[in-house]
Amino acid sequence: MKSMTGYGEASQNVSGAKVTVQIRSLNHRHLDLQLRVPREYLSFEETIRKAVREKIARGRIDLFVNRYGTKPQARRLEMNDALVGQYIASLKQLKKKYRLAGELGLSSLAQVPELFHIREVEADHASERDAVLKALGVALKKLESSREREGRQLRIDMESQMKHLRHVAQELENWAEGVMPAQRESIAQAQDGAIRERDPNETAGPVGKGDINEEIVRLKAHVAELNKVAREHEPVGKKIDFMLQEVNRELNTISSKVPNLPVIQLVLRGKERVEKIREQTQNIE
Repeated sequence: MKSMTGYGEASQNVSGAKVTVQIRSLNHRHLDLQLRVPREYLSFEETIRKAVREKIARGRIDLFVNRYGTKPQARRLEMNDALVGQYIASLKQLKKKYRLAGELGLSSLAQVPELFHIREVEADHASERDAVLKALGVALKKLESSREREGRQLRIDMESQMKHLRHVAQELENWAEGVMPAQRESIAQAQDGAIRERDPNETAGPVGKGDINEEIVRLKAHVAELNKVAREHEPVGKKIDFMLQEVNRELNTISSKVPNLPVIQLVLRGKERVEKIREQTQNIE
């Protein structure tokens, strides 16, 4: 059993950069992955999503991938050849047209900033893919450990509530075994008296209308299965939620078939435990 809340973080160093992956998971009915990656890593974003889906089945997942440069960005000086040619040609034409003195040299060209451009050399970010995926794997393991740790605490609380449910089922069974036979006998005697006062050919109604033995057997089976499911390692949140519906159904049937105060009180106790387990189920994967 795993909780849906947890946190994991990991980093990897590559040539000229440091990659950090942070993962936070919260409660959600389905898997909702919110991914934030640098523009340089968009080409393998789907690979990151696939790796997360292979590990996590439910929950709101906020995943952040950050890249920090550890070395100065490489730069390159570029010359605008076309503009230099036009500049030289224009100066020669100007000199000839107006008969100007002086020679055209490098110092003249160096004073024109538009002729030169400094451009940052882009790194090969594709080579950082393995570092990102390695950091992601470590962060996912830490997230899983965090979710498992909290899941163990949730299971302890849920098993305590299930223990109370077993007690409720047992007390209902004890009540049925101790009270129902006498109640059925009383109903049978009353019906016999009523029959004698009616037409001898008229048949009596069913005596066992308040029999809840079948419901108690199913209730005990559902609670036993809940304890078993709580020990499974795969995602169990949806299973537990479905089984709680079945437990509630049996409790409702019991209270409708036998609306006696002791039975109703036991049913209410059972429903209270069901709701406590349901609250915890919202946090389970």
